Amino acid sequence: MRVITGTARGRRLQTLEGNDVRPTYDKVKEAVFSIVHFDIEGSNVLDLFSGSGQLGIEAISRGASKCTFVDISQKSVKITNENIKTCGFEDKASVLNTDSIGYLRTCRLVFDLAFLDPPYRKGIIEEALPLLEAHMSQRGIAVCEHEVGLALPDEVGRLKKSRTYKYGKIEVTVYRILCNNEE
Repeated sequence: MRVITGTARGRRLQTLEGNDVRPTYDKVKEAVFSIVHFDIEGSNVLDLFSGSGQLGIEAISRGASKCTFVDISQKSVKITNENIKTCGFEDKASVLNTDSIGYLRTCRLVFDLAFLDPPYRKGIIEEALPLLEAHMSQRGIAVCEHEVGLALPDEVGRLKKSRTYKYGKIEVTVYRILCNNEE
């Protein structure tokens, strides 16, 4: 696993071992960042269910001003901190070892871009999206990685489903905040 492009291009990132971990494949990561390419510069990013932190780190490498990484696993938080240090992004990162849903319930921050890659088949995206919507800026984008066939709603408050992309056994659904004049 590596950083694809930007200021940390080519840096190798550590990942966790085991069946509970599902790092985003480079092919999927490249596709995701092609989708949000023009929305990254200067953005405030949330990497929810961050795992190794690779999505948030890629966003910082591509020009995001800061990223909040949230994961309940102490092992994930440790690996994320190591990866952030490897890339020299300590001043742009905040890593929290807490439950992602609980974090969304108490968070006071607003995000421009959010990555959600929770454990599959547990209904977590469906629970997280309504809570996330309140924390998205007017230019907000939520990128959800999930199993093929998961039917996510077309709208969640101000979040409108933009498109779903399929990559083998993985789907990525993108939501955007649309202002009234964009509908």
